[in-house]
Amino acid sequence: IVSSYSFVFQVIFEHEGVFIHPSSDDDGIDPDLLISGSLRLVDKDSSSVVEWAHSPGERVLETQHSYETEWDMINAVSFRKRPCSNGHERSRWAFSFSLRELRSVTVKQEGWSFLIFKLKDSSSCLPALHFHQGGSTEFLDAVRRYALLSESVDDASCLVVSTPNRALSQSFENLLDDNNYSLVNKLKKDPYVTTLGGFSKVTNYLFDALRGTEEHTQRPPEEMADLLGEVIPGLDINQQEEPGFEVITRIDLGPRPAVSRREPVSVEEWTKHQDPEGRVQRVPQLKEAIFKGGLCHAVRKEAWKFLLGYFPWNSTVEERKALQRSKTDEYFRMKLQWKSVSEEQERRNSRLRDYRSLIEKDVNRTDRTNRFYEGIDNPGLVLLNDILMTYCMYDFDLGYVQGMSDLLSPILYVMENEVDAFWCFAFYMDQMHQNFEEQMQGMKTQLVQLGSLLRLLDLAFWNYLESQDSGFLYFCFRWLLIRFKRELSFQDVLRLWEVMWTELPCENFHLLVCCAILDSEKQKIMEENYGFNEILKHINELSMKLDIEEILHKAEGICLQIKSCKDLPRSVSSILGFTSDPRDPRDPRDPHRASQRADTCSNGHGHLTEAPALVS
Repeated sequence: IVSSYSFVFQVIFEHEGVFIHPSSDDDGIDPDLLISGSLRLVDKDSSSVVEWAHSPGERVLETQHSYETEWDMINAVSFRKRPCSNGHERSRWAFSFSLRELRSVTVKQEGWSFLIFKLKDSSSCLPALHFHQGGSTEFLDAVRRYALLSESVDDASCLVVSTPNRALSQSFENLLDDNNYSLVNKLKKDPYVTTLGGFSKVTNYLFDALRGTEEHTQRPPEEMADLLGEVIPGLDINQQEEPGFEVITRIDLGPRPAVSRREPVSVEEWTKHQDPEGRVQRVPQLKEAIFKGGLCHAVRKEAWKFLLGYFPWNSTVEERKALQRSKTDEYFRMKLQWKSVSEEQERRNSRLRDYRSLIEKDVNRTDRTNRFYEGIDNPGLVLLNDILMTYCMYDFDLGYVQGMSDLLSPILYVMENEVDAFWCFAFYMDQMHQNFEEQMQGMKTQLVQLGSLLRLLDLAFWNYLESQDSGFLYFCFRWLLIRFKRELSFQDVLRLWEVMWTELPCENFHLLVCCAILDSEKQKIMEENYGFNEILKHINELSMKLDIEEILHKAEGICLQIKSCKDLPRSVSSILGFTSDPRDPRDPRDPHRASQRADTCSNGHGHLTEAPALVS
C-alpha cells in the first residue's frame, strides 16, 4: 500500500523493462532505440488504473538483427545506458488510463509479446507496449481481477474489455474485514459471507454491474452468463438450444391438491416402531409421519441418527452401542491428530493454520443468540470448534469452508454430545459436500434445476424474472448453500431439516421449498414491478419472516401437482426422481433409485444432458 497526504493507492501489478518502439515520425528519436519503462496496475481512488512511465537512467534497447530468425528473441537486442537529460522526455512518453476507459486489448507476437490498447475515446492513441523480457501474461491476469476480458468474435487476438466486477468487488469488500482478495477468491474461500452476508447493502452495485453503465442498455445473454459465472464460480449457463433439448412451453398442471399436516411424532409413537431388540419397523410409515409433522424435540436426539444414516434402521440396540464405541475411538484418533500438532509444526503447515483461524472466526459468530452458544467461554463453542477441526482431519480435501459451522450448530444443539454430533454432521456433509467444493458444483446443479422447476410452474413469472436480469436466481443462493439456515428461526430450521431428511415425497424437495416461497412472493414482485435490485432486497428481507408450516404445505402441494401431470417433461421427472418403475420411487433402499440419484448429483447439468428444459 502506498500513501501520501492526498491519496492512497495499492499497487496490484508492477513490471520493469516494458518497452515502447518509437516510430520514425517521432522527431529527434533514433528509430533503433527502444524506450524502456515501468508498467503498473494500481488501485487508486476506487478505480483501477494502468500506468506506464519511462525509467530515468534505465537502459535503452538498441536493435540488432541475427541471420537466423528463430534466434531473434535471444540476439535481437543489446543494452546500453543513455541517461535522461530532463523530465520533459520522461513525461513525453508517460501515459495512464483507467480500465473503465479501455475498450479492448490486442495481443500480438513477434518473437515477443506486445499489447495494443484501444480506448473508448477513439481520438486517443496509445503506443504499443512490448514485453521483450516477459510479463504480458501476468499483466493480463492482473487486469482480469478487475475486468472481464473476452475474445472478440471477429479477431481471436483481440480481448474485449468490460468492467462490471469492479463494482461487485468493491461493494463486497466493504462488507468484509479483509480487503486483500479479489471477488472470485473471496467467493471460493467464503461463499456464504461474501455473497450473502449483507446482500441488501449491495443490490445497487449488482444492478449497475449487470445492467451496464450506459443508459437504456441491456447486456446480451451470453455476457450475463459470463458475469454470473464470476459472481458464482463454476456457474455455466447454456445460452443456446442444442439438438435433442426438451422445450418447455405452457403446460396445464391442473389444480394444486390440498394437503394436510399432522402433529409431530411423539416419544410414544417412536417407541411403537421398535421391536424388543430395538430394530425400527415400518420405516416407510414412520418416515411419512415425520415428513407430515416432524419430531417432538425429545425424539430428535435418537431419530436424527437414523435419518442422517449414522444408525442403520435395522440395527439392534446392542449393535448401535458397538457402533458408537467404534466411532468414538475413530473420532478421538482423528481429534488427536490436530491436537498433538506442536506450535513449531503448525508454523510449517499453512493449511492447518488457515483452517484453525477460519474456524475460530466463524465459531465466535455462529448462533450466539441461542442459549446453547451464548456468552463468553461457552462450552458449546469449544465443541463446535473441536468438531470442525476434527472434520478437517476426516476430510483433508475439503477441510473447512465458511458456512459449514451453520450446518453443524443445529446438530450439536440436538445431540448434546461431541462424538454423535460429529458423525451426524459428517453424514450430513456427505449430502452437502458439493455445495462447498471450490467449483461449487452442487450450487450450479441446484440453480439450474430450480430454474427448470420455476419455468414449468409459472412461465409468466419466470419470464418476468428473466426480463429483470434475475433469471439466474442468485437471490436463492443462500437458501441452497446452507439449507435455509439463515432464513428461518432456529426451531423452524430443526423442523425443516428433519422433514427434508426423510427424502419424501420426492428427491430434491428443498427445491420445491424454494418454489413454495417464491410462489407466495411472485404476485407482490410482479404487481410492484420490482426490478433487479428490488427483487434481491425483497427476498433478502424475508429472513426470519417465513412461516415454515405454510411453506411445507405449499411445497408438498406443488410436488403432488407436478407428479399428477401426464405430460411431465423428462428433465423435471429426473430432478424430482419420478419414475414409471413399479417400485416405490420414494424408497431410498431401492438400488435403481440410488444409482439414478447419484447420476443426477454427479453432473452439474446431469438433468440437462438428456433433455434439458428451455423456454421456447
